[in-house]
Amino acid sequence: MSEKQQLVILGATGSIGLNTLDVVARNTQQFSIFALAAGKNAKKMAELCIAHQPRYGVMATQSAAKQLSLYLSNTPCKTQIMHGEQAMSELCGHPEVDAVMSAIVGAAGLLPTLSAVEAGKKVLLANKESLVMSGQLFIDKVKQHKATLLPIDSEHNAIFQCLPYSLQNAQGDQHLQSHGVSKILLTGSGGPFLTRDINTLKGVTIAEAVAHPNWSMGQKISVDSATMMNKGLEFIEAKWLFNCDPSDIDVVIHPQSIIHSMVQYHDGSILAQMGNPDMRTPIAHALAYPERINAGVKPLNFSDISDFSFTKPDFSRYPNLQLAIDACSAGQGATTTVNAANEIAVSAFLNGEIGFTDIYTINAQTLEAATYTNVQSLDEILECDRLARLSASQFITKVTH
Repeated sequence: MSEKQQLVILGATGSIGLNTLDVVARNTQQFSIFALAAGKNAKKMAELCIAHQPRYGVMATQSAAKQLSLYLSNTPCKTQIMHGEQAMSELCGHPEVDAVMSAIVGAAGLLPTLSAVEAGKKVLLANKESLVMSGQLFIDKVKQHKATLLPIDSEHNAIFQCLPYSLQNAQGDQHLQSHGVSKILLTGSGGPFLTRDINTLKGVTIAEAVAHPNWSMGQKISVDSATMMNKGLEFIEAKWLFNCDPSDIDVVIHPQSIIHSMVQYHDGSILAQMGNPDMRTPIAHALAYPERINAGVKPLNFSDISDFSFTKPDFSRYPNLQLAIDACSAGQGATTTVNAANEIAVSAFLNGEIGFTDIYTINAQTLEAATYTNVQSLDEILECDRLARLSASQFITKVTH
C-alpha cells in the first residue's frame, strides 16, 4: 500500500460510515476520502466535510445539498457539493476511486453499488439489501467486471475470515463443499427480546425495539435485529456471497456477540472469528485486506467473559427469520419482495403507525400476495420492489383503519 487508496463512502453519516471514517483517520497514510455521500443530514455531513476534506460531498436530495452548501459557505472547506442517486453512481465509478464503502441503508444503495461493481472497484458491502434484492444479477456483474467484493457485516466478514484463502479469492466461482467446508454457522444475538415473554411482544415500544443489547446501530437495522429479520436478510446475503445452498447455512443464537460467525469443516473442525462487538474490526479488515491495520478496537479479555452460550432460534419468537429463510429457498422474487415489504413495515412501526408484531404480518401478507416472482433483469427487480412496497403500504392502511 505505497499509494493512498481513494475511498467513496455511501452512507457517511450513518453508523458504518462514521466507523469507517474513524478507521481511516487512524490510517491516513494508506487511505484518503475522495467522496462522502449521505441522505438528508446536512448538518452532520458538513462536520464530516470540514473534518475530512473530501473532493465531493453528495446528498440524496437537492434541498439537502443546498443546506450543506449553506453550512459550508463560511468555512475553508473546498468540497464540491452534488445531489441525487445519479451523482452517487457516477462518483462510485470515477476512475480515480479505488474502493467504495456501500453503507446506505435499504434499497437506495443498490444502483450506486452496482455502479461501483460495473467499474471494477473494490466494493466493501455493508448494504446487505443490494444482494438480497438482486442476488444472481449482482454476483454475475462482480464476476463480469472483475470487481472485488468484501463483506462488512460482522457475521459475513467473520465467515470470510474463516474460509480457506482459495475460497476468499474465488468471488463466488467455487462451491464450499469442494474446499472441505460442510456448514456455515451464522450467529445472531437474538436482539433485545430473546427472553421476553412472547405474549408481551405486541406491546413493544419503539424505544425498546431500537435498544440493542450489544451493538450501536441505526434505527432501521436495530428494529430488524429485534425481529431477527436482519438475520434473515443476512442468511440470504450469505447464500450469494459464499455460493452455497440454504441447507448449507444454520443460524445460531449467541447472545454475547463475541463469536461473530463460524465455518464448519468436513474433518470436524470449526473455525470461529471472535472479537469485541465493534464494527471497526470488519471495516478495517476489508479496507486493508489482505493486510491488517489498526482499527482502534480493544482485544478480548477472556478473563472478563463470564458466559458463552448458544441456542437454536425460536421461530415462534422470530417469525420474520423463518419468513426470510423460506423466501431464500423460493427465489429472487420472494427475497426482493420480503426486503421491500420489511422496509415499508419497519418505517411504519418507527412512525408509530403499526405495532411491533404487525411488522411480520405486513411482511407475510405482502409475500403471500406477490405475483411478480420470476425476476432476473434489473428492470424486473426494481419493478418487483416497487410493487411490493405498494402492496405493503396497502396492507398497512388496512391495519391502521
